[in-house]
Amino acid sequence: MSINTPEQTVAPQAAELLFSVTPDQVSAAIQASGCAVTPIEQDGVVRLHSASQGIGFQVLWGNALAAGEYVDFTLSCPLRVQGGSLPEAVLSDWHRSKRFARVAQHGDFVVLEMDVLAAGGVSPQHLAVMLQLWNQMMGQFFLHLRNFKPADAPLADAAESAAQAQLSDEPVAA
Repeated sequence: MSINTPEQTVAPQAAELLFSVTPDQVSAAIQASGCAVTPIEQDGVVRLHSASQGIGFQVLWGNALAAGEYVDFTLSCPLRVQGGSLPEAVLSDWHRSKRFARVAQHGDFVVLEMDVLAAGGVSPQHLAVMLQLWNQMMGQFFLHLRNFKPADAPLADAAESAAQAQLSDEPVAA
């Protein structure tokens, strides 16, 4: 029977930490979460495009540590609002009930985003879990949009306004 001391169990884990991520590592995490991913090179930078819940999203790189290595990135799902704008309560209700993903409205677009950090070191498993969390947040956001009912509107009016707010996953030019 062998007993590992804390130093013995921590040392192998520390060697596996990621202090930055590459497009290949993020692609692998996206695939591990059950989504296909398409890398597209543009101006020497690999951009990642994928989809979850049938809606497209992209990886926006943050701070570069070295060429092709980043200490953070943002998962971004821009949605074009067709037939008007969403009521402000849709976004505020989302922010009151969710912690990990934020929503912002930019003109005709509503953008769901979630930041992922590798700064300080994360395990490859943490990266995979963050992508699974993103998939869950996307699903919960679409459900939130579908089920939204303003507190001050009659139920029939709420259902009608929710039905009128149609979203598409047209990509936003960066």
